[in-house]
Amino acid sequence: MEDESVYRSIVGALQYLVITRPDITFAVNKVCQFMHRPLDQQFKIVKRILRYLQATLDYDISFTVSSRLSLVGDSNANWGIDSDDMRSTTGFCVFLGTNPVSWASRKKAIVWCDNSWAVVVVTNPVLHSKFKHVELDLFFVQENVARGALVVGYVPTQDQVADILTKPLSVGFF
Repeated sequence: MEDESVYRSIVGALQYLVITRPDITFAVNKVCQFMHRPLDQQFKIVKRILRYLQATLDYDISFTVSSRLSLVGDSNANWGIDSDDMRSTTGFCVFLGTNPVSWASRKKAIVWCDNSWAVVVVTNPVLHSKFKHVELDLFFVQENVARGALVVGYVPTQDQVADILTKPLSVGFF
């Protein structure tokens, strides 16, 4: 392993870059998991991220003016595909109109359902005992769905914006 302090310094700089580059969020989240004891493999991944950034210097976030400023959120979760710790990753991206305003990629301690099941639970007015721990949040979401203030639906993987925040994707998706 090259100098561990160099690794930490570069990864720290990459964390700062995530503020303006959602496309590297998942990869940076992954390399952050090895800050305490990085191996050569992780350093190679960091170098690959740097080469990607160098090749995509012209990527930016553009904000457009729109008369329709709806707030839209995309979220996604994988189901324990991380071979290092078998934990799931959740990602979200929030748009104001067509403008991305917030995004994140995080490890989850517990993932209780997939997207399809979440839709069933949120649209079902009957609360099952296994969901008591999310009762307040669930009622809040159900109330907003009933009022029409929130729309919940299934989004296929190929149309899922938040996929880049939960799993490594091939170059074809960019």
